Parts: sequence; structure tokens; C-alpha cells
Amino acid sequence: MRARSAAAPRLDVETVIHAPPALVLRAFFDPAALGAWLRAKQSVTTPRTLGVYAVEWPLSDRYDDVLGRLGGVFRGTVIQFEAGRGFFVADGYWLPPEGEPIGPTALTVACVPERSTDLEAAGPEGIATYVHVEQTGFEDSPRWRRYYELANEGMPRALVSLKGLLER
Repeated sequence: MRARSAAAPRLDVETVIHAPPALVLRAFFDPAALGAWLRAKQSVTTPRTLGVYAVEWPLSDRYDDVLGRLGGVFRGTVIQFEAGRGFFVADGYWLPPEGEPIGPTALTVACVPERSTDLEAAGPEGIATYVHVEQTGFEDSPRWRRYYELANEGMPRALVSLKGLLER
């Protein structure tokens, strides 16, 4: 897994998960799966064009000097959904417990099937999925920069949790 950097802050993370793409993609929409790997308190996600994509995290005890208390809601609209391949959410906003929303952003998740050379990890089908998560949208301010710092710390850890969940 690696995170890539770019001129304007953004989230750009990728990994390989030894599970079929449809299963990986379903974990981005299933409330129980989102609770397990993304630590979501609740979610309303609709895997279809113009579907809602809303994920809520519990209020954190952690206080950030720039953003305040962490937790809150990410919400956006699914603009494109391709079963077993990925999705695109536009008009995304993070609504923190304190302070103004951060957005708009765009979230893209791609799930590309791969043949795995690690057959023990991939199972009898030998299928793995290359997962690429990217979030863009930026306004040059300390709040936006800090948002992407935290996202680039948290999403790689979350994808490790997703990998562990799906590879069991």
C-alpha cells in the first residue's frame, strides 16, 4: 500500500486486497462493513446513480487544534456506479462536529480485478482486487490542509482494516 503526494493536497491511496472486486465494492456500501473497517457509527449509502452516500462517525474525544473535535458526517451524491468496478461521489462535504463544512470534494473508488500470484492469500480463484481511493477538491486554507493530513493518515489504516476484514 502506498499514499501518493501531489501539489494540491488530496487523498490518493491504493492497495491490493485478496478478494473479488464485487465483494470489495460492497464493503463501501454495506453499513455493517463500513462500521467494521471505517469505524462508521451509521451510514446511508445507495449504490446507484444519484444515490446518497452518507457516513457518520461518532464524536471523538480527540481534539484537533485546527479542526476541533473529530467525527461528524461525510455526505455526497453517487454520480456514477459500476457494479464490481467502482463509484464516483460528487458534491462531497465533511460536516465536522465543530466549525464549517469542508467541501465540495469528489471521491473516486476504483476496484480493478487482478490475478494474484499469492494463491494462498487469494483463495482457490486466485483473484485479487487493486483498490484505488482518491479524494480531490481543495481550498487553500489551514482547515483544508489539515483535513487532508488527517485523511492521509486515516485512510491507509482503514484500508488495512478492510483488507483484514475481507481476507479472513
